[in-house]
Amino acid sequence: MCTDPETLSGLSWLFCYLTTGKHLAFYGAFGTVLLLLAITAPLALAFGFAGATVARGPAPLSWLGKGYIAIVRGVPDIAFFLFFVIALDQMFEYVRHRAKCPDWDQPIYQGNDFVVCAAAKLPLSTSPQWVHEAYGFGVAVLTFAIVFGAFAANVLYGAMRAVPRAQIETAEAYGLTGAQIFRRILVPQMWVYALPGLSNLWMVLIKATPLLFLLGVEDIVYWARELGGTKTPQFTKYPHPDWRMWYFLALLVFYLIFTRISEIVLERLMLRLTHGQATMGGERQRRAGG
Repeated sequence: MCTDPETLSGLSWLFCYLTTGKHLAFYGAFGTVLLLLAITAPLALAFGFAGATVARGPAPLSWLGKGYIAIVRGVPDIAFFLFFVIALDQMFEYVRHRAKCPDWDQPIYQGNDFVVCAAAKLPLSTSPQWVHEAYGFGVAVLTFAIVFGAFAANVLYGAMRAVPRAQIETAEAYGLTGAQIFRRILVPQMWVYALPGLSNLWMVLIKATPLLFLLGVEDIVYWARELGGTKTPQFTKYPHPDWRMWYFLALLVFYLIFTRISEIVLERLMLRLTHGQATMGGERQRRAGG
């Protein structure tokens, strides 16, 4: 039915138009965004937990954690996103270059160019296209995790300090070691104080996913701009005027629905965590008979 678009009209034309190869890539890009969130969120939380744990440790170790938090939080996100993608890529290639090409006698930095041997390139020029795309996506995920991990570290560090000191002192009086207090007292209770901040951070992470477009990943913003722009008969079988408004409207609806689902899930999680806790949320549940 879609072999000759010139013979189509109405809903038949729209159906064939929305099932082209580029549109299928557009639909798949929604999965790319969800995959990014599914991988980045726990990875950023791990970076954040490590950063917060180091920040509350003894000096000079705590300087590393506090420095990580301060530096990333003090620089615009977009600057770090663009910096880390280049820096991580060059770091990986530099390490491979030292390992694979020990006899290289030319400088790596030649003016403004970063030159390594062909065997050290990531990915290799002979690699299939999916390897190039997976590598770019992986670097983007790591960049997101490093940046948002700093914000998560700041939230978790504050949550650790919010746990009542009296509970820590009581545990010490019962003879618990520092590791036991951290594992059994501090960490289980800090999530109640951290969840509001982590919830806001999750929402910010969702809204930051369009930055994939700036990192060279073909995400939903890339395809919305690509497909929505004016198409003439010279360049496509399905010519149309400027439809970017409709494509970006679809993205607006997607993000609104996704954030609303996130709010419902986070609200239920908060109710579960505050149940029986000596917090304002737990007190409201107790008075309500929960």
